[in-house]
Amino acid sequence: MATHSLAPSVADRVDALLSRMSLAQKLGQMVQGERASVTPDDVATYHLGSILSGGGSAPGTNAVADWVAMNDAYWAASMRDGDGQLPIPLLYAVDAIHGHANVRGATVFPHNIGLGCTNDPDLVERIARVMAHEVLATGVDWTFAPTLAVACDMHWGRTYESFSEDPARVASFAAGYIRGVQGDLGNDGVIACAKHWVGDGGTTAGNDQGDTAIDEATLEATHMTPYYPALEAGVLTVMASFNSWNGEKCHGHRYLLTDVLKGRLGFDGFVVSDWDGVDYLHEDYGTAIAMAANAGVDMFMVSVEWKQCLELLHRQVEAGIIAMERIDDAVRRILSVKLRFGLFEKARPADRPWSNSATFGSDAHRDVAREAVRKSLVLLKNEQALLPLSKSARILVAGKNAHNRGHQCGGFTVAWQGETTNEAIEGGTSVWEGIQAVAPQAVLDESGASANAAHHDVAIVVIGEKPYAEGMGDIRAGGRVEPGSQVMVKPHTLAPYGKTIELAQLHPEDLAVIQHIAAQGIPVVTVFVGGRPLVVNAELAASQAFVAAWLPGSEGQGVADVLLGAHPFTGTLSFAWPTVAAPTYKASAPLFPRGYGLVTG
Repeated sequence: MATHSLAPSVADRVDALLSRMSLAQKLGQMVQGERASVTPDDVATYHLGSILSGGGSAPGTNAVADWVAMNDAYWAASMRDGDGQLPIPLLYAVDAIHGHANVRGATVFPHNIGLGCTNDPDLVERIARVMAHEVLATGVDWTFAPTLAVACDMHWGRTYESFSEDPARVASFAAGYIRGVQGDLGNDGVIACAKHWVGDGGTTAGNDQGDTAIDEATLEATHMTPYYPALEAGVLTVMASFNSWNGEKCHGHRYLLTDVLKGRLGFDGFVVSDWDGVDYLHEDYGTAIAMAANAGVDMFMVSVEWKQCLELLHRQVEAGIIAMERIDDAVRRILSVKLRFGLFEKARPADRPWSNSATFGSDAHRDVAREAVRKSLVLLKNEQALLPLSKSARILVAGKNAHNRGHQCGGFTVAWQGETTNEAIEGGTSVWEGIQAVAPQAVLDESGASANAAHHDVAIVVIGEKPYAEGMGDIRAGGRVEPGSQVMVKPHTLAPYGKTIELAQLHPEDLAVIQHIAAQGIPVVTVFVGGRPLVVNAELAASQAFVAAWLPGSEGQGVADVLLGAHPFTGTLSFAWPTVAAPTYKASAPLFPRGYGLVTG
């Protein structure tokens, strides 16, 4: 694995800074607090190296200008000189994982599961570039993306964050994504973060934050493979994973973080923890912090108790439990990333070239997202070549996801768990709005109650999941378990999305709408909106055509483009489609294999 040696000028500048830093200043660089619990004065007083926004955490009215003003205030605080402070610009980070979807009016792209179906790495690189520009418009420096998980079980609530169950397909997008986000590390890029290291998608039964019980050869071949091109492309940060590997938490796993990632693979950026991720290592917080630091975590992401984290870090160093050599290594890595990114030379956020850019949420950006939607759609069934439809057809549009931009964007959109209304997603189009714009005889009736073969030639029924993120998206019969885990320091209490991957059980209302319309003698085109393949045998049987649209994001017009023939179907499944709702995803032969997808001319 290639390494990226520090330029002599960077190394010298890091050495010069380290020689001037007190222990308190060094430890401050290692802590990342959440904006709701950190003031600009806190940044100055405690020498904090980074701030983040958790899901749904936004300043003011959540407008672009509010973000710039907030970041400018934090930056100014970090650059105060005197009174024991050394000016070191802080990094601000967000989860911009499918566009800068935290912010009102952003361009929201399809989630990774849809992008994996495009087979188009160049498109994904262009998406990453647009996303970086919208992040820059808000004065932000760093995004926690890309997710390079290889999801192995549809029960996992983060399946939609994975490009594919095929490590090679995930790897095919990695380098371009990093290039798109980081650019040349000048004014046109932000810092990328490959996550989650490592094995997050391989947990038993798909339990979020669970145990990945596999041998090292399988871990490397399946879950490490996508990281190699990301590291070669120069990704500057890597996030540790919540999961365990054979019972040992990754946040405290020195072999995986230090020996493999930093040693054998030559990663010379820094490792950031996940949200309060070190808390799960031990009942005693100070012990947990020492375990993580000694394992190789360089920066601690802390939601609220960041002051306590700082205090306990200090105690562990004074007690000799964490060596100064380890502290200096962590701070050296953090400072070198800031220097390589040019952060010391960049203007304050309010004066940066992209801040408050009018390109945020622009038509040009939305055109890229619309292209991504078109290429991500997968046609699973098309009896009698029903699709594409004629724009002059009398179309009944139905289903709970037909006119709901929140549902089609999914989780990590404005709020952590996503939104459930049109009003929350400013800009873009719902699937219905996209159809309405080009099919003058189309009508909307979400319930399908008005279906009448005398009035409707065909029906488009948009069904599927509602938004979720992480653990609340898990599908499991009972509570979470972690077989073989060291300790259950923090029991997982998030309620699951449901108990089965059979859509008719999760959302019986969908099948009811399809069957009611079909019973009127109207051909049904079913469009599935959701974050993973679900068992849809009954829905498929009652439909003449069936389309997997995944979580297409804000540009529902892209779905209409393909349904109504302006563009062909070209997407292919990046995951096999399950046949039965068994406890494990691959309990039987798939209904549709990975790579399946009908095409239209």
